[in-house]
Amino acid sequence: MKIQFCGATTGVTGSCHLIKTDSHNVLLDCGQFQGGKAQEAMNRDEFPFDPKEVECMILSHAHIDHCGRIPLLVKRGYEGPIYCTSATADLLKVMLEDSAYIHEKDAEWDTKRSRRAGGPVIEPLYTVEDADKALRQVVPVEYDQLIELNDDIRFVFNDAGHILGSAVTELWVKENGKETKIVFSGDLGMMNRPILRDPTIIKKADAVIMETTYGNRLHPDNAMDVRKLIDIIVKTTARGGCVVIPSFAVGRTQELLYELNKFYDEHTEFDDKLDKVNVYIDSPMATTATEVFRRNAQVFDEEARNYIVSGDDPLDFKNLHFTRSTEDSKSLNMDSVPKVIISASGMCEAGRIRHHLKHHLWDPKSSIVFVGYQAVGTLGRALLDGRESVTLFGEEIHVAAEIYNLEGFSGHADQNGLFSWLSGFEKKPAQVFLVHGEEDAKLAFASLIRQKLGYEPVAVMGNSEYELRQGEEDLKMLNAEEASAAAASDDEIQKVRSQISEIHKELENIIFNTEAALTKDMSEDKLNKINNIVQELNKSTMDLASIVLEKKGE
Repeated sequence: MKIQFCGATTGVTGSCHLIKTDSHNVLLDCGQFQGGKAQEAMNRDEFPFDPKEVECMILSHAHIDHCGRIPLLVKRGYEGPIYCTSATADLLKVMLEDSAYIHEKDAEWDTKRSRRAGGPVIEPLYTVEDADKALRQVVPVEYDQLIELNDDIRFVFNDAGHILGSAVTELWVKENGKETKIVFSGDLGMMNRPILRDPTIIKKADAVIMETTYGNRLHPDNAMDVRKLIDIIVKTTARGGCVVIPSFAVGRTQELLYELNKFYDEHTEFDDKLDKVNVYIDSPMATTATEVFRRNAQVFDEEARNYIVSGDDPLDFKNLHFTRSTEDSKSLNMDSVPKVIISASGMCEAGRIRHHLKHHLWDPKSSIVFVGYQAVGTLGRALLDGRESVTLFGEEIHVAAEIYNLEGFSGHADQNGLFSWLSGFEKKPAQVFLVHGEEDAKLAFASLIRQKLGYEPVAVMGNSEYELRQGEEDLKMLNAEEASAAAASDDEIQKVRSQISEIHKELENIIFNTEAALTKDMSEDKLNKINNIVQELNKSTMDLASIVLEKKGE
């Protein structure tokens, strides 16, 4: 059995890993490379494997650096299923169609320049039609639902707490009479973060593939950065400037909305300073993604669910506005009234944010606030590194606005969070592979776990292939009575997971039929009764899932 690392090996983008046995090929993620021109050019390279020979694909979450080349994979011959959580499936449609649209528009622009210089037509990386074809291959599944791909491979999704629908994948693979358990972290979120549940701790694995985005850094406390953001908004708008926040459309934008809503509810003493400050979400994708979040409240954490139960929309507050049209977006920069503009992309590489930066970077009254990771080679990273001028739409723009970096909003676990998650394994994994991090981050984290846990991790540097050590059956190390108990425990867990799968299917049918039965003239009392029944059914599935969570990863 082998693992071929095909992306996110020299940085934090392009996540793509292939599990290979004598009989099967399973792909983990198929992400897009992001950053400067060199990174973007890598997206057009041939895959280091034949897409037609991949049996199935498992997707950890819907961020473009994990899913962005799926349409290209399909375009080049992949015909198998794409497994992801139901929430990820909802977001995937938003992400891939938007990405395809951008590729088409970029190709149009590049073709015009190329033809003027006597060059050829530039084809897009993929089209909206390619994205739609790929989406037809998506198979949504639920957390804790055991999926048997074939006689040799099965997997389960666990909550990763990174963005809506993000998953840690447990994968059991049989070869030569032995079963190896592989755990793929995907991207891990921080503990005790708003909206989402904490990352699931896994207890056992033979091999671990783990992200290291912040393997060498610690985040400030989130609450401190919320207060800092409010202070920046108050100070900037008071002097007549605008606050521009480059934000990832999926995940970070919704967290900002949640935190601002919570702050407004709990700190009415700021009303006189914030009442006249409008906040604009200027990203059609972020607007649509926020609607997807609202439709998937069943995977929110307890605090967020309590907000909903109390009648409060946790993703809305006074003076919040969503803009969709290009005209509305342009008008934001024509209006000199102080405001907050939250726009994508988060690394300032594309989208409306670049127009807002063009209009505000030169203004010393304005502030640019970064709330997420900025990869090497991106405009966002250049601004954080202190670049004095940048080029936007062919025009050199002097940087005079105040630049802030609030890492407390990061959706990635910091070094302590990564270490805590890895420390959750009850038995030392035979192999730990560190990916999805810049070299200094991977090496620093490798050194930390070597010193504190005694592991010998592999900091993957560049696309490469490794032989996986096949798992030894733990039952052989136990006496007969212990072996029998361990086997029974494992059987019970799988039975519970199967029960959860069936209940989820039944619940979906009930909800569908209930929605179909609702009419506009239904009384409020009857509507409330139906809603209470649905909530109880949903709670039942959560209670059953908690049984699994207590024994997660065994």
